[in-house]
Amino acid sequence: MALTYRRIMLKLSGETLMGDQQYGIDPKMLTYYTKQIKELIDIGVEVAVVIGGGNIFRGLSAAESGVERTQGDYMGMLATVINGMALQSMMETHGVFTRLISAIEMQQIAEPYIRRRAIRHLEKGRVVIFSGGTGNPYFTTDSAAALRANEIGAEVILKGTRVDGIYTADPEKDPAATKYDHITFREAMTKNLRVMDQAAFALCAENDLPIIVFDINEPANLRKIMFGEPVGTLVSNVAPVRTEA
Repeated sequence: MALTYRRIMLKLSGETLMGDQQYGIDPKMLTYYTKQIKELIDIGVEVAVVIGGGNIFRGLSAAESGVERTQGDYMGMLATVINGMALQSMMETHGVFTRLISAIEMQQIAEPYIRRRAIRHLEKGRVVIFSGGTGNPYFTTDSAAALRANEIGAEVILKGTRVDGIYTADPEKDPAATKYDHITFREAMTKNLRVMDQAAFALCAENDLPIIVFDINEPANLRKIMFGEPVGTLVSNVAPVRTEA
């Protein structure tokens, strides 16, 4: 069976690294993500990863503790570097070659972002972990994922979440919420669906880069997506075909 996608951007939230903990990094979650990514590498998929930092620090909530917004955003960027280092270490323990790239220069820890070098790493079968967000305050890691995915020529962004797609409302709070199998970027932005921020949706819409939002905690999902099976919610510029009931 032929692969549907050969180069992907995997967006993971920092919160998922907590596992059952209240904060920090759960080694079991690192191992789980490593095995998921390794399976993709083994079947020939080129994998880039952007991971958030919410398990350590969230810039948006920094103001509540008296930290100025810009400073808080930079603190959040550093949290993503810590998560990237942890993921890199676990993957290399499992024999997966990686490169950690930071949008904020840290020569002793990570490579600086150079587009052509990042693409070459992917071509050589290395997992490229992008950390440090975009390197600028006021932008989320969703925006960083959208930006880097477009720059490296990824064919799709896969956003792993705790739920199995995009719903009309938060399914964890509203039992009447219904799931979208396919939705356009325009609809997602108009309805202010918060699974990704508006800037990320807009950038992907402009460059016709689809996003699939799926349940990362279901082990078979990533592989199914690689071979074109319908999983989660597809967000694209193409209007879905909806039949009348």
